[in-house]
Amino acid sequence: MRLSTHFLGALAAACACAAATAAQPAEPKHKSPWPALVSGSNPAELGASLDLGPNLERGRSARSELAEHRRLTDVLAALAPQRRGVVDAYVLAIGLDSDPVFGREAREAGKVLSRRFDAAGRTLVLAGGDGRNAAALPMGSLHALNLALARIAELMNPDEDVLILYSTGHGAPYGLTYHDGDEGYGVLTPARLAGLFDELRLRNRLLILSACYSGMFVPALWSDTTALFTAAAASRTSFGCEADNDWTFFGDAMINRALRKPQPLAAASAEALRLVGDWEAANKYEPSYPQVSIGSRVDAWLKPLETRMPKTATQPVGKHSVRR
Repeated sequence: MRLSTHFLGALAAACACAAATAAQPAEPKHKSPWPALVSGSNPAELGASLDLGPNLERGRSARSELAEHRRLTDVLAALAPQRRGVVDAYVLAIGLDSDPVFGREAREAGKVLSRRFDAAGRTLVLAGGDGRNAAALPMGSLHALNLALARIAELMNPDEDVLILYSTGHGAPYGLTYHDGDEGYGVLTPARLAGLFDELRLRNRLLILSACYSGMFVPALWSDTTALFTAAAASRTSFGCEADNDWTFFGDAMINRALRKPQPLAAASAEALRLVGDWEAANKYEPSYPQVSIGSRVDAWLKPLETRMPKTATQPVGKHSVRR
């Protein structure tokens, strides 16, 4: 029995519609109850929640959110693409706290690292205000960090280029803490940051984390292509984060002094650790024990960058972090 042309056309249309419907992504399912956002979590639930990267923004005006969105969009769009056959560094300096010392430190760290690693046009500074001038930079937040890392990953060649991340702010025994006045809160755990790097294929990494307890990140972020420096051991605090400072102890030693000089990264790290130790001893502080981890294959990307390193030093700037 022959089917009419009209019927066959209708059947084909129905099949096409069904196929299109089947191809649509399924709506997300609610598989878990609401998390205990305020209280009531047991330690296991709290740990799992922190590793998902909680980030709470509350009480911000719609206009301020739009202005922040525009600032961040503009700087992400302005990043230059990588150059084929050249080891390019992408620098991201972020202050994860509204205490102005971190905004000032992130600003200058961006300048120092950009100059040292030939990253002009490939540098992002997320630092909000510095306590002295109007905030002209995108704020440092976990949301901004995620977007900045994703944009860098879009532009770089993961087999050739390098992420240089400098983060400064407060830390807790469970991770880096984001705190912006009374409007922004969040936690970045080692597992969360490691997951971001894996997702975005950011394998070649120079990571400098200035925060209390930042040594906890070493096991999660270690790799043979990662150079990692932290301001403190996993169980120790670091110093110098008073709001009226220009630098923390570690930032002053590592960025403001050691990395301004045309010396190898390992030598700069050794100088910074010596300075921090001297300053802590002079103030009778309990040692912070900064941590260093340099993978066996770091030289593959580090040597080309250090070959292009400026041959002259720049002078330290700002008020010294150590009280005398």
